[in-house]
Amino acid sequence: MTMAAPPLSHPSIPAPGGRSPWSFRMSGQSLAGAAPLGDAPSRFRLFPRRLGAARRFVAPVVLVLLWQLAAQAGLVSTRLLASPAAIATAAWQLIASGELAYHLAVSLRRVAIGLAIALGFAVPLGLLAGLSRLGEDLVDATLQMLRALPFLALVPLLILWLGIGEATKIALVALGAAFPIYLTLFGGIRGVDPKLLEAGRVFGLSRAGLIRHIVLPGALPQALVGLRYALGTAWLSLVVGEQINATAGIGYLVMDAREFLRTDIILVGLLVYALLGLGADQLVRFIEKAALAWRPSVLGER
Repeated sequence: MTMAAPPLSHPSIPAPGGRSPWSFRMSGQSLAGAAPLGDAPSRFRLFPRRLGAARRFVAPVVLVLLWQLAAQAGLVSTRLLASPAAIATAAWQLIASGELAYHLAVSLRRVAIGLAIALGFAVPLGLLAGLSRLGEDLVDATLQMLRALPFLALVPLLILWLGIGEATKIALVALGAAFPIYLTLFGGIRGVDPKLLEAGRVFGLSRAGLIRHIVLPGALPQALVGLRYALGTAWLSLVVGEQINATAGIGYLVMDAREFLRTDIILVGLLVYALLGLGADQLVRFIEKAALAWRPSVLGER
C-alpha cells in the first residue's frame, strides 16, 4: 500500500491567495508585495526624482564652485588657469561686442559645408558598397586604406593642393566626417537580420522593396550613430583647420588669445566647442527619436 506524499507547503506558512509560497516570480519583489529592490523609497534618495534632468548638472556645478574657491584661495594660479568668474566676464565681453557671434558664425559655416560634402561623398559610397558585392570590391579597399591614414598628416598636402584659404579648412572637416558615416552605413546595411529579408521575400517584395522597406530602415540606427560620431570628428578637424592662416573662427580666437596669455578667452573658446558638440549631438538624438519611433527601445524611454 503506497502512502501519499505530504504537501510541500508548511502549515505554519500560509500561502497568500491560495498559491504555494514557492510559486512567486523572481522579479525583485518580496512575498509581502514590497517595492522592487532597486526602487528605494524617496526619503532615501540623494536627489529626488522630480529634479529630472537637473540631476545631471549637480556634479559639474560642484566642480565649478570648487574651482572658483581654489582660485580665490590662491591654490590655482590664475595666470595659468583663469577662474570661472574671469571666464564668465570674458565671455560676456565677447558676446556684448559681437566678436563671439562673428567667429561662431564663421565656424558653423565651415562645419556645415564640410559635413554636407562628407554626406554627399560617404552616403552614396556606403550604399554602393553595402548593397552590392561588386561595389564593395570597387570602393571598400580603397576607402579602408585612406581611413587608415591620419587625415591630419594630410595637411601639408592639402595646403599644397588647395592653398591656405577656406578650401583647406573645409576639406579637413569633410575628410574627418566622411569615414565614420561610410563605415557605419556600410556596417548597418550588412548587419540587417537575414530573417527579415527572408520574410520580405515571402511577402513578395522585390529587391527594390527589400531595400526600401527592410534594409534602409534596419541600417538607419547605426547610420545615425555614425552621424553623431562624424559631427564630433568634424569639430575636432575644424580646430586644426582654423590654425592654418585663419583670420576668423573660434579656433582663430583661441590661437590669438594664446599669443597674449589670455587663458580666460582660451577657455571660453573651448567651452564654445564643447557646447557646439553637445548641441549637435542632441540634435541628432532628436532626429533619431523622430525617425526611429518604431523601435521598442525608443518607445520605452522615460
